[in-house]
Amino acid sequence: MTSTWIPLRTGPHPQADRMAVAAFVCGLLGTLVFNVFFGPCALVFGFLALRRGTIRRLRAWLGLAFGALDLVLLVAVSTATGTVSWHL
Repeated sequence: MTSTWIPLRTGPHPQADRMAVAAFVCGLLGTLVFNVFFGPCALVFGFLALRRGTIRRLRAWLGLAFGALDLVLLVAVSTATGTVSWHL
């Protein structure tokens, strides 16, 4: 039995592609839990991925959008409830 290695389609900087995916995942996680941490992480990863020339530009942009949404959600919920933390 042989295993075939399938190369991933990456650009000139594979770390930037991984950062784009990390931005997207952090942004999605931040909308549900611990958005005070995951929101800024998504913004930083998305910005760095775009700056370093990722080929996964849509994921980086979505990471930026979800990161901004996380922070807006944090501000809206914390002003409504009077606390910094929230849960589903």
